[in-house]
Order: sequence, then structure tokens, then C-alpha cells
Amino acid sequence: MTALPDPKDVLPHRDPFLFIDEVLELVPGESARARWTLRPDTPFLAGHFPGEPIMPGVIIVEALAQTGALAALSTDDGKGKLALFAGVDKCRFKRPVRPGDTLEFETRVTRVRGPIGEAEAVAKVGDQVACQATLKFAIVDRDQLEGS
Repeated sequence: MTALPDPKDVLPHRDPFLFIDEVLELVPGESARARWTLRPDTPFLAGHFPGEPIMPGVIIVEALAQTGALAALSTDDGKGKLALFAGVDKCRFKRPVRPGDTLEFETRVTRVRGPIGEAEAVAKVGDQVACQATLKFAIVDRDQLEGS
């Protein structure tokens, strides 16, 4: 069995904008499952919302995209590349995510055509769906963005 990667070895994201604590499963180029816990001291909670903190939905979608990027970039062809967000469809939020909740993210690449791909994604807290969406992404060379 191959060891699971540290997300920082695959993704360019770093704190405070890395939303994966642990990779749980990975099938390179196909699927990934990861986990992240929303800590009470997470910076965005101070303003979303004071006295009633919940994780912004767009951050949940970003975390799903990061999980999808793990799957897409964990191939030999993914080295030296970035996965850029190209769109989101059919996004639904089913429950709020509160401090102390641990999210589990699952993504499955469903289509790739050239550098453009699509993935089905779901975020859960326990067995409850918090968010589900279809994500679109573009794979580009990292050096394409340098100096942009």
C-alpha cells in the first residue's frame, strides 16, 4: 500500500488557506477523501457571524476543490501543475458547519477533456451532508502563472 501524501506536498495552499488536515484515501487521477476540523479560533469565524459562528459555504466549496486538486495532481503528469477552479454547478448546502465540526470531503473526477475536468464532490459532518456540488477545474503549468 502506498503512503498517503501530506497535502502540502501536492497543493500550493498554506495556512490560513489550506483546508485539509489529513488525506484519508487517494486514487491518483480519480478520487480523494480528506478531513478538516473547523477550530474555534479559525480567523474567518470572527466575522461570520459574531455570536453565531458558521463556516462560509464558499470555504466549504474551496475545501472540496482542494480535495479534488489532490486527486487530479497526484499523478506523474500532475507534477509542476496547478489545478485552477473553473466553475461550480448544482451546489447545495444542506447543514451549517460549526466550530468543532470535522468535515470529510470526497471528490470523484468524472470527466477530463484536455486540461479541463469535472468532479462530483460532497462534504459531510458525520453522516450528514453539509454540501454537494459539481466542480470544474483546469490543469495548468505552474510556471504559466508566475509573474501574472
